[in-house]
Amino acid sequence: MAKGRKNALYSGISEELSALMRTGWADTERPGLRLGEQAPYAARRRASLSARFPGERLVIPSGNLKVRSNDDTYPFRPYSGYAHMAGDRARDGALVLEPRADGDHDAYCYQLPRDSRDNDEFWTGATAELWMGRRRSLAESELVLGLPCRDVRTAAGDLAAAPAAPTRIVRGIDPSLEAGVTTDEERDAELEEALSELRLVKDDWEIAELRKAVESTVRGFTDVIGELSRAIASSERWIEGTFFRRARLEGNAVGYGSICAAGEHATIMHWTDNDGPVRPGDLLLLDAGVETHTLYTADVTRTLPISGTFTPVQREVYDAVYEAQEAGMAAVKPGAAYRDFHEASQRYLAARLVGWGFIEGPADRAYELGLQRRFTMAGTGHMLGLDVHDCAQARNEEYVDGVLEPGMALTVEPGLYFQPDDLTVPEEWRGIGVRIEDDLVVTDDGHENLSAGLPRSADDVEAWMAQFAG
Repeated sequence: MAKGRKNALYSGISEELSALMRTGWADTERPGLRLGEQAPYAARRRASLSARFPGERLVIPSGNLKVRSNDDTYPFRPYSGYAHMAGDRARDGALVLEPRADGDHDAYCYQLPRDSRDNDEFWTGATAELWMGRRRSLAESELVLGLPCRDVRTAAGDLAAAPAAPTRIVRGIDPSLEAGVTTDEERDAELEEALSELRLVKDDWEIAELRKAVESTVRGFTDVIGELSRAIASSERWIEGTFFRRARLEGNAVGYGSICAAGEHATIMHWTDNDGPVRPGDLLLLDAGVETHTLYTADVTRTLPISGTFTPVQREVYDAVYEAQEAGMAAVKPGAAYRDFHEASQRYLAARLVGWGFIEGPADRAYELGLQRRFTMAGTGHMLGLDVHDCAQARNEEYVDGVLEPGMALTVEPGLYFQPDDLTVPEEWRGIGVRIEDDLVVTDDGHENLSAGLPRSADDVEAWMAQFAG
């Protein structure tokens, strides 16, 4: 029963019920817990963050539950900066880096402890343990995280009473913690920038997690191919549900809303309604990624002929996007400018669009004026990791205007989208949308395509579908 609920069926708790509920419970403390696999990596990340802000207190909240409707909440996902620095996924927590006199920091973690069985809190209220499940005790969290852990219910007061020190907090994550500190908005934004920038280069553990995410995603795409006949008999939602099943079986969930866009919906960049028909003869643009239990996500797109073979026009568009992706991927290597892969793909597509007569040339002029964007719409990729568009708060000079380094993970995803109402292209081209997207890690001598297990060329896609399509 929800505490304070206006229309609750029970008006209160009798003393006898309260006494009954508090007795007869076994000790469920979990002995033998070990340091988490991610903990040593998180410690090194904290050391890098500490070095950026000597003498300053840093507060990184995990976030709170968000109401979906009335007393129902969305599934909780922590702020990515907290997950990265603490190696933890708990709600209502916070990582604090407390400055020391030597300029270094002591790190500790605020956590929501287990509900006490000495009062009614463990079984009353919509977020009580008997309603939402067991949490780790503070002692258990200390063992797993390798950090001292404190009761988060004292955090705001603790921070307000802490010795004077310049303080930064990530804003917009936990209002109650923000209320306990006095900070400057611009300086807080610098902390968030730093947390993004420290994710630009992935460590070995993170790359292994991305590899897991992509491997599950490959299986999810194959699942979809095997159930295309059911999607044809129903809608795009069958595709969405098929992929989601794999994501939940092997990971935490999907890393973002799956785009299951059939027919003219493939021309809509972020089509997530997924309620349209799946018709033989059309294309299916599937953009989806499994998120691991540690919250690292894949982001892969394939465009598939629902009938199993491309029509001549569909293949012509597909081949152009494939060749543009090849050009872009060839530019992904250490020392290259981040923008190089985008420019290589976009210049190729601009030239093809000029050759088709859809934009005015010459191709270099068309590219410099951005004319190809009528049909390419978006950029050609982004960083990938804990967020599908990872490192989004990093400074431009460290990201889009930066240089690729080994360990960076990114997508290369050119596309062409001919809107169904675009009178500037022949009728048979209208409603065709094609995107091909792969997940790459920069290596010492080039890159590795983590999603190479999924066919990319038109011939290979058709052969794959002939093997697995149901």
